[in-house]
Amino acid sequence: MPVLPPSTDYTDRDFDAIRERLIALVRSVFPEWSDFSVASFGTLLIEMYAFVGDVLGYYLDNQARESRLATATQRKNVIALARMLGFRLEGARAAKAKVAFSIGAPSAGEVILPAGTIARTQEVTNPIRFQLTEPLLFPPGTTTATGVVEHSESHTQLFDARGLTGTDLALDRVPYLDGSARVVAGNGDYTEVETLLGSGPTDRHFAVLVDQGDKATLRFGSGLTGLPPTGTISVTYKTGGGEEGTVDAGRIVVVEGVFGDSLGRPVKVLCTNPAPAVDGTDRQTVESAKRLAPESLRALTRTVAREDFEIHARKVPGVARALMLTSNEDLSIAENAGILFVVPVAGGLPSPALKGLVHRQVTETYPCTLTFEVEVQDPVYRTVDVEARVFLREGARPELVRDRIRQRLAMMFRLMEPDGTPNPRIDFGFNLRDAEGNFAGEVCWSDVFDTVRDTEGVRKLGDGSPLDLKLNGLPTDVKLAVRELPVLRNVTLVSGDTGGLL
Repeated sequence: MPVLPPSTDYTDRDFDAIRERLIALVRSVFPEWSDFSVASFGTLLIEMYAFVGDVLGYYLDNQARESRLATATQRKNVIALARMLGFRLEGARAAKAKVAFSIGAPSAGEVILPAGTIARTQEVTNPIRFQLTEPLLFPPGTTTATGVVEHSESHTQLFDARGLTGTDLALDRVPYLDGSARVVAGNGDYTEVETLLGSGPTDRHFAVLVDQGDKATLRFGSGLTGLPPTGTISVTYKTGGGEEGTVDAGRIVVVEGVFGDSLGRPVKVLCTNPAPAVDGTDRQTVESAKRLAPESLRALTRTVAREDFEIHARKVPGVARALMLTSNEDLSIAENAGILFVVPVAGGLPSPALKGLVHRQVTETYPCTLTFEVEVQDPVYRTVDVEARVFLREGARPELVRDRIRQRLAMMFRLMEPDGTPNPRIDFGFNLRDAEGNFAGEVCWSDVFDTVRDTEGVRKLGDGSPLDLKLNGLPTDVKLAVRELPVLRNVTLVSGDTGGLL
């Protein structure tokens, strides 16, 4: 009986492969069929079947890929798969700034700026808007006051409970700010929880589910896991956030609205932010979630192993890298003690507040052993200076090539990738190992050489002498101690054609 030729290549399912297999099947059944030209009606049918098979194969491949956290690419699927591990993707965080408000002249009556008053940047189109988080009072006779503004917008929605159980309420505005929902129903105030599984029949709890479009849905209990709401449900929540809210000092200068004192006289309100806005971050990326979700299973409620300290430290907003060392890795550290080095997202040194948050994270939120002493310290940076003699291609503009080289070197030494994942090319010396797992902390001379040489507009790097590229003054690798993290400092580029600086 004629059969298809055997095939064990399960990836060979594209249009051309299916077409050839169908032709082989036809020939095995109808040996007299020899016309497989494009104009043949039989070929038309074969190619139609091959097209359908190609499309079905494409969808099957995508379904298989999106069913695993390690290979999923769509945010919707990553959210669902991470939720199975008890991990929730973080939304955007709203930047905050201290703003100095002033009125033109002292007023005989008090002036109150209500919470929610808008202060924004000066742009006419698409200004960055902030809202006052608390009411601000100008007592009689004063002209200045300081308040905190947040890069967010408040909204209120009303719903009718209608006596339903297991109610889901979709909020209209996006992007939702995590933890901002406040719910009041006919039977009282409700409290947000991570999951309703631990809620009892009388607990007024709700959970928030945020989809791939940053739209939030509030889920209430069924009567067994959480008390259903009754009457009118009022939901107050905030939207906004993101890195765009981290504006520089002096950018927040416009106050929207008309204001007056307690005596009914109008006042003019001005504002400015003496310091930049801080803490504004974009929503968690898919790649970051795919890396952190499995880590959340490794260190659940305690901090025990050395890696647990690093995992929990990286969960603190604003932390890009962390390294935990004990006497096992560094003999200068006392027994039953450890030093946790923390690197902020923006680089440089962590603030005392950030170090305090990390210390509480690994000793209180995720407690460590009572007899183990943890000290959170500033990272130890090893600066790297690059000197190179570069020959340019014909027609290349020296200043443009110079900027490209510096940009590529900055990308090589940056802490984080644009998707929020750590840059794999740079790490603490302790984490840089050879193929056998032995310590080999170093910034490789050859990696820097390839980065410079492969820059657009570069013809070659020197004429073959090792002195054509020097790291910290030497044509060799930069050796790192276990606690050192390399950072790029100075880049000096010399034109091999003219001998002058690029």
